[in-house]
Amino acid sequence: MDTDTIIGSGDFRYRLIPEWARLPDGWDFNEVAAVAVDSRDQVYVFSRSDHPVTVFDSDGRFLRSWGEGVFKRAHGLSVAPDDTIFCTDDGLHAVYRCTLEGRVLMTLGTPGTSKPYMGGEPFCQCTHTALSPQGEIYVSDGYGNARVHKFTPDGRLILSWGTSGVGPGEFNLPHNICCDPDGWVYVADRENHRVQVFDGNGRYETEWRNLHRPSALFLPPGRCPYCYVGEAGPTYGFSRNASNLGPRLSVVSVRDGTVLARIGDRTPANFPGPFTSPHGIAVDSRGDIYVGEVAKTGWGNLFPGVTPAKPRAVLQKLVKVT
Repeated sequence: MDTDTIIGSGDFRYRLIPEWARLPDGWDFNEVAAVAVDSRDQVYVFSRSDHPVTVFDSDGRFLRSWGEGVFKRAHGLSVAPDDTIFCTDDGLHAVYRCTLEGRVLMTLGTPGTSKPYMGGEPFCQCTHTALSPQGEIYVSDGYGNARVHKFTPDGRLILSWGTSGVGPGEFNLPHNICCDPDGWVYVADRENHRVQVFDGNGRYETEWRNLHRPSALFLPPGRCPYCYVGEAGPTYGFSRNASNLGPRLSVVSVRDGTVLARIGDRTPANFPGPFTSPHGIAVDSRGDIYVGEVAKTGWGNLFPGVTPAKPRAVLQKLVKVT
């Protein structure tokens, strides 16, 4: 797809820019696990590369990098209202709160030490981090646990909830998490094909079921009426070539879970589609969307044993069309 490609519908139409960020010569993202935007619309990219955190302006100009020698396997990234940034490393089983220049302010978990598989303690391959309006910290603990953990702003564990399963409040890979201004907690329960919604103390409220393997969540600051969801594509052989299952972005009403738009969904006329595995989403003050993808892993899941005709994009920008 070229930079004139328009995707989406209605109020959610975007110009797709696959090659947006300009890295220094010789650098490579490898795979982009997460992306975040600060109050100045600077873009932070958390990648599984030699330079884990790279920072760009909104035009894609490289500004700086940090995190070399600190992170093992990038997974989640979120910017707090005070412009500190939470880096969730599932390979180290830890969450780091950092300044925007990379100075570590706080660490949750013991880096490099995993708690027992499905034991319920933080952490066993944690996936993402979110903040309540009061600054409490929520961490989804997904690959080796089925839990959400809540911490005080200074890092003291308050409570945990969730267990393996398919019922309300149970999880099959809590992969991403976000909070709204009223303190509701939204959890991408990926392999249960839903987003679960809780109050701030883990009480189940409702769920959104019209999603396929939701991996990424983003709620814009303030009282935004919709949530952006990145959905991974099908992995089973019988549905790998099927339509309308993703990989794609969806815009979902926060009020009732209604899908307002599907963006870039794979169809027979749009194959293999613009996305491979949307793993991280951020939206800037203009409404432009940044999508980080673990495209090598995602392509292998979608089309095992097949080499793509050209390298798949791992960081794309969607410029809102007005």
